[in-house]
Amino acid sequence: MALPALAAWATALILLGCTAFVGFIAAAGAAVAALVTLWRTRKSTEKPARRLGLGWRNVIIATLIGTAATAASVALRVHAITTGPATELAAENAFITAQIALTDDPRRRPNESGRFAQESYVVPATLKVIQTSTSRQAVDVPITVFATGSAWRSYLPTQEVEVTGRLAKPTPGTSVAAILLVREPPRPLAPPSSLQTAAGAIRSGLRAAADVLPPDQRGLLPGLVVGDVSRMDSQVTADFREAGLSHLNAVSGANLAIVAGAALALSRLVGLSLPVRAGFAAVAMLAFTVVARPSPSVLRALLMGLAAAVAMGTGRSKDGVAALSATVLLLMLFVPELARSYGFALSVTATAGILLLAPRWRDKLTGTKTSQGEFDHPGVFRASTPIPGVAAGKSVSFSPAVGGGVGGCASGSAVGGGVFAERRRRLRLPRWLAEAVAVPAAAQLAVTPVLVLMAGQLTPVAVIANLLVAPAVAPATLLGFGAALIAPVWLDGARMLTIPAGYAVGWIITVSRWAVGVPFATVPWPAGIVGLGLLLLAVAVAVPVMRRRAWRAVALTVAGAALVAVLVIRPIAGPWPPKGWLMVMCDVGQGDGLVVAAGPGRGVVVDTGPDPVVMDRCLRRLGVVDVPLLVLTHPHADHVDGLPGVLRNRRVGAVVVSPQRTSARAEGRIAGMLRQRGIPEWTVRPGTRWRFGPSELTVLAPDPAAGESAGQGEGSAINNSSVVVHVRWRSGSILLGGDLETEAQDELVRRMPVRADILKTPHHGSNRQSPEFVASLGARAALISVGADNDYGHPAASTLNLLRRLGLTVHRTDKSGDIAVVEQEGGGLAVVPRGP
Repeated sequence: MALPALAAWATALILLGCTAFVGFIAAAGAAVAALVTLWRTRKSTEKPARRLGLGWRNVIIATLIGTAATAASVALRVHAITTGPATELAAENAFITAQIALTDDPRRRPNESGRFAQESYVVPATLKVIQTSTSRQAVDVPITVFATGSAWRSYLPTQEVEVTGRLAKPTPGTSVAAILLVREPPRPLAPPSSLQTAAGAIRSGLRAAADVLPPDQRGLLPGLVVGDVSRMDSQVTADFREAGLSHLNAVSGANLAIVAGAALALSRLVGLSLPVRAGFAAVAMLAFTVVARPSPSVLRALLMGLAAAVAMGTGRSKDGVAALSATVLLLMLFVPELARSYGFALSVTATAGILLLAPRWRDKLTGTKTSQGEFDHPGVFRASTPIPGVAAGKSVSFSPAVGGGVGGCASGSAVGGGVFAERRRRLRLPRWLAEAVAVPAAAQLAVTPVLVLMAGQLTPVAVIANLLVAPAVAPATLLGFGAALIAPVWLDGARMLTIPAGYAVGWIITVSRWAVGVPFATVPWPAGIVGLGLLLLAVAVAVPVMRRRAWRAVALTVAGAALVAVLVIRPIAGPWPPKGWLMVMCDVGQGDGLVVAAGPGRGVVVDTGPDPVVMDRCLRRLGVVDVPLLVLTHPHADHVDGLPGVLRNRRVGAVVVSPQRTSARAEGRIAGMLRQRGIPEWTVRPGTRWRFGPSELTVLAPDPAAGESAGQGEGSAINNSSVVVHVRWRSGSILLGGDLETEAQDELVRRMPVRADILKTPHHGSNRQSPEFVASLGARAALISVGADNDYGHPAASTLNLLRRLGLTVHRTDKSGDIAVVEQEGGGLAVVPRGP
């Protein structure tokens, strides 16, 4: 089954990007090839010498038939979504009124951070009716809806609504007929099905029950149990991704296996017969799939689980590889768009790794050598792979009572397949520990090629992280699922179950946070085909090296020495942050995020960058757990959207904002976030001063009594309202000017001239800089916080020329990563880059 399944997958992967005509030609060609192969080998059974190749003939024919069927399925699907009124109107960007049926939950678009006036959602749906100014047509094609408005949040799959919007052409290679852009609220036509209503009640009940948990846990528990990531903390999501734990916050086969196992255990306690237990497990898996939504990994696990349930109920033997292959083949036939899903690829490769590699690694770790073979008759075992003293294809006699006469034992049916295991005398790991290590290691190795193609990275820490979280996953899943089931009828009881589940997910979050901090937890690697080729080359070299004992010793010695150099010598030679740092400009991309030293474990934060995850990571690297003062210079997204990252697991004393109110919506959002956490919000006058540890901070601008300072650009008034802070240390000073532009810079020189050794270049080095302002500072270095390859043209060539002409050394985060200001031993300040 494996070869037909792989051929079907490759066929769907290629043909989804081709026209329907190409798909039909491929289907016809594969069908003809299957008939020709069958015709040419039809007499092979008549010649005993050729019977050996009969099995391979059947495999080839099955592969060609699977390829033909998949190609025909893809061609029909491509034809359906590339022809018809929806496709024609999408090519014209037509404005329509449509009736649609939702096929999945509306997913809120990431990185909203309040930049748009309304919430924005992506909604998979089926287009049922198209109505234009001249016609009304019934259709039945998949589309993707991009919609705005909080009304979408409560809708469920199968619900039918009417919307008005503009059709657009989809991205080539996707499996939808069009994209529908909707700005108006939907108009309900029909409620969701009873099944989806019940599933929605279970999901919402679990969310309500999880409200008693801390924010990061209340977001993870529904994601872990039923795949509901609507409240997942962005920092937890990022930690999971870098620690190799992303499969936990998207329901996978492991969740399905836990539910099925619990159903089997419960039915066994009741005393049900084996067929009834298998049926009960199948029903539990189907119900769980409806509640958790049929994601690619859940579909794969469901079909494999149903195959196992049938095998158990009928007393047949279970073959994991055959079940996986059949699952892939069926899904390629009926849901061919999964061929291009990274989630499906990760699920299949991880399962294959567990089935094929984990048993062998477990046996090596336990000191057991396992060989496959068959029983010719009771007491005689014929090995298909070598065993001690017996070559492949030869037979050995043994006594079932004592385990055989060659130092091992055999198990299996009286006649048919079996296993011969040799027990080595050397002390190895216990079986449970060996399996706990082998399973995540095998899964991680199997998914590595997919991760390289998808993200261009390797995650060595993932094996350890998965091993540490494994004991907590099953309790959290079972307790959470129990809470979800009883929450619609007994919310208080459900909350009692979520409390112990919270301890389990809290441990998982702790492990992920620790794993991210491990040196080289994530190793950069070239992405795409080039990266995959380099990975295969590395494997081709490593496998023969690790098979030879002498070479293995040399390789392990070299690897150990490199590890010592990385983990011990390098941190000693170049630690981060540098000892005695006074300020760090975090590399937050296109934005500002600075941390001023305020004592051990403390830091004053000036702006938070655009990304909470990146800002939190920087503060973690610096060991900052207490923020006595946070300054938000002005309410632009690239300076304030990272605020949740600063607030995460830290005490914030107070927040200083600009007294000039220039963006009511953004300021209201910040104020609401601070009120929710009980953090005071201050506006201060020029001359206000604080002392924290080695740093003295003085506010220079803006003056509340002064009017608005307009400029040339759309956001110039907000930029010119930036809070300007002068920071002084024993060895020098720096001026933090937010995004001041020329008008406000000239006003500051006239009203309150100041000197500084270092300039934080305003507005990321834009061309709106005043030469008089820069020259008046007498600075010797300029720091520019800027994103690599940004489309604003920052820093401007004119600004760089100005800074260099005035004798300032320029340091940029897009070139140097985090940048630290430190005190030199002989006095004075120095700038130390961390490196990209």
